[in-house]
Amino acid sequence: MAPDATDESAEVLRGLPFVFRTEGYRCALGVPDRMQPWPTRTASKVDKDPHDASGVRMFRAHGKLHDHPVGQLQYGLTNLASHRRTADSHFLHRARAQADRVIERRHDLRGAWFFPYPFDFKHQVHTGLTYKAPWYSGMAQGEALSLFSQLAGYAGVPAAHRARYRAAADGAFASLLLANEGDRRPWVVARDGQHQLWIHEYPIDKPGTSDYTYNGFMFAVLGLWDYYALSRNSLAEQLFDGALTTLDAYFPQLRNPGWLSNYCHTHATPADTYHSIHIDLLRQLSWLSGSDRFAVQSDMLTDDYPRASLGKAGGLATLDDGTHTLYRFAENGAVTASRALTLSRRRQCTASRRARIQGRGIYLLIEDGPAAGWQVAERFPAVRLHGEWCGSDYRPARAVTFSAGVSVVCRKHPEEGTATRTITYPKATVVSYDRRAVIDSRTMVRLTREEVAGWWAPTDQLH
Repeated sequence: MAPDATDESAEVLRGLPFVFRTEGYRCALGVPDRMQPWPTRTASKVDKDPHDASGVRMFRAHGKLHDHPVGQLQYGLTNLASHRRTADSHFLHRARAQADRVIERRHDLRGAWFFPYPFDFKHQVHTGLTYKAPWYSGMAQGEALSLFSQLAGYAGVPAAHRARYRAAADGAFASLLLANEGDRRPWVVARDGQHQLWIHEYPIDKPGTSDYTYNGFMFAVLGLWDYYALSRNSLAEQLFDGALTTLDAYFPQLRNPGWLSNYCHTHATPADTYHSIHIDLLRQLSWLSGSDRFAVQSDMLTDDYPRASLGKAGGLATLDDGTHTLYRFAENGAVTASRALTLSRRRQCTASRRARIQGRGIYLLIEDGPAAGWQVAERFPAVRLHGEWCGSDYRPARAVTFSAGVSVVCRKHPEEGTATRTITYPKATVVSYDRRAVIDSRTMVRLTREEVAGWWAPTDQLH
């Protein structure tokens, strides 16, 4: 909803930094552990990256090792996730070491805790992002909120120490209630000319000149959910609402249909490294808000540019008999070579990559057999990649419509065999589903309605 300027003073007095647009998003509670922030990102027991004698993650810059708040906070969160999974005390000890270092190096400013970057920084790609130490990031503030909140509510931490982490979470949250007004610094929260709320990974004092980085913003929003789950603080939920409202409003600028999403709003640069992160974060925000709006957006980005790697083992692909056109492409999608391959019989081979070619469709990179070293367009059923890929779970379940009288051939998951079943409803029928994936090169959804539960239906026959 649009803000009412007459409510500005009242909102600030109630604790919010300023009025911003909201659409009524709420922090969903009772979210399964695997759908909460950071549970699938785990740490290895042996740390091969730079760290000090205490096991605290360090960052090399200007020829020296430095503390790096985001690096330490993310490492703490992945170690905590590993402890939840294994109960190995080594991981909990290391998670707490990261949190304790960040707390120890905090700056108490404007009645809040800020976590400084102690080295100068200049972004090598994006112009205008140059900082002199110490500087502060909304990504660090939000991720500190996640780690401290999770430790404060974690039964494996002694009660006295949980209280300490709760105080740290309160201090971090206070930083997200400070407006970028006048010459009062530091700040990481601002609103744009459309009254949209932003948590800036790279805040710049001059209004409107920050990078408006998407992934750093979304990581910070996870911290708002973690803090609300711990504290039930209504201000955290209001900020969560405003942040999701912003992300929804700016999704058309984030997305490049049929290609990689943009790293930030200011520079609008497609980013291979961050595209899959956007997919994961939007999906998680759907779980944490109970809104399928962000699940839809996550799916759109997945279809625009699916994860390219098929892992070390690759995937089993089938090319049916007939003629196939094989390609080699330049980085910009231009064809550098092509040839025809005619097969007298169906052939199976290994694919190492399934990727969108710029300006084209999805192509498989073949590693062996007569098409080795070439790419071939994925075309169900003539050219298909076996198994499940690009899976996405939904909470709550979503819905599709089976048209009246249309017979839809459904199937079991590849791990359950090759059974099929034809499903026909005499009238248009809405059916729920809780998972979507590419199965044997066809986008399908797993149905949950009682009489068809567990069957997978192809989306190209549904509405």
